[in-house]
Amino acid sequence: MAPGQFDWFLKIGATPEAVAVLNDQPILFTILLVALVAIILECTLLWYIHHATLKPEQLKKKTDKKKAPAKK
Repeated sequence: MAPGQFDWFLKIGATPEAVAVLNDQPILFTILLVALVAIILECTLLWYIHHATLKPEQLKKKTDKKKAPAKK
């Protein structure tokens, strides 16, 4: 097998067939990266919307470092 752009995947456990596909169609790797970035951005946006729409009483107040001892 001729050395290819994605041969380093063999070192992290990819099969030779998977590496051959990536060497033949590198657009698949690009699509994977774009999809992962899109999912991460969507999760960040969802977290921001959740945080921005909390009611004031739902926000946690900062408490003193000296907390009352737990009751038994």
